[in-house]
Amino acid sequence: MGARQGLILFGHGARDARWREPFDRLHGKLSTLLPDCAVRLAFLELMAPSLPEAIDELAGGGIQTITIVPVFFGQGGHLRRDFPVLVDACRAKHPGVEICASNAVGEVDSVLDAIAAYCALALSPSPSPASGRGEQTGDT
Repeated sequence: MGARQGLILFGHGARDARWREPFDRLHGKLSTLLPDCAVRLAFLELMAPSLPEAIDELAGGGIQTITIVPVFFGQGGHLRRDFPVLVDACRAKHPGVEICASNAVGEVDSVLDAIAAYCALALSPSPSPASGRGEQTGDT
């Protein structure tokens, strides 16, 4: 049986294709975590697919409930002005599909807690990829 729910990770987009890499990793993690959910990426600008394209694909595949998660650090101008217009246009185009939107991920306390923990670990000497602390760049 196919997915009945859709999850769209919505990002800003960038000219540099490498900017997308963390989004692709997040997409992969969620696809594994939620095997019965159709997980997609969508971008506001500069990258494909757009939010309307992603919603068109999911709705065309029979998905009846779509949740959009803005993978933004906060509710800046794009999320306050552009995002509601895009979501409303998609709802008008697909009246039989329930389209919901969450807050930006950076406004959720558990996400901020994880970022704070990462920042605190960055103060430790010699972070390594095995520790989950990534690489340091520049001189310390």
